[in-house]
Amino acid sequence: MHEEGDFVKPVTVRLKDGRTIALRSMRAEDEDKLFEMFSSLSEDAVRWGLPPYTREVIKRWISNLPHSIAIVALHGDRIVGQASIYKIPPPRRKGVGNLGIYIHQDFQKVGLGTVMVSELLEIARKEKLHKIELGVIAENIRAFRLYEKFGFKVEGVLRDAYLGDDERYHDEIMMGLILKE
Repeated sequence: MHEEGDFVKPVTVRLKDGRTIALRSMRAEDEDKLFEMFSSLSEDAVRWGLPPYTREVIKRWISNLPHSIAIVALHGDRIVGQASIYKIPPPRRKGVGNLGIYIHQDFQKVGLGTVMVSELLEIARKEKLHKIELGVIAENIRAFRLYEKFGFKVEGVLRDAYLGDDERYHDEIMMGLILKE
């Protein structure tokens, strides 16, 4: 399904609510559609993210594509999800990647997060990555449970590490998954 940094063809998946989405590798030409998606995300959808999601931020993500496993979910020609594993470049961190995911509010709670994380982990294994790390805000229970479902383990807690929209600090739970032992 995945070959030399790109899908041979998009993967089509039916969500729990019956809608069909296509998963494929993120491309440089996705910049406008990514910007449209991030511009239309609700406050709740980015509550635990790292805004702002400007064109400059999206250009930076695209410039990092050679160091990433990055996918998008499309409903028709509209991007409704973006997920990536950034491969940490220093030699002492070889084989370690950091996972991040965003899903449009209209496509949450229908299995898209599960599909996207599953696809990313499958690609990461094929690329022989050793470990995937991530940080999740303690109150983001849905995301925490998603990562647990895939075998991620809590590796620590960064106390008061995230300043939320509520102007309060929140703990960030650091999780990791060893892909090969």
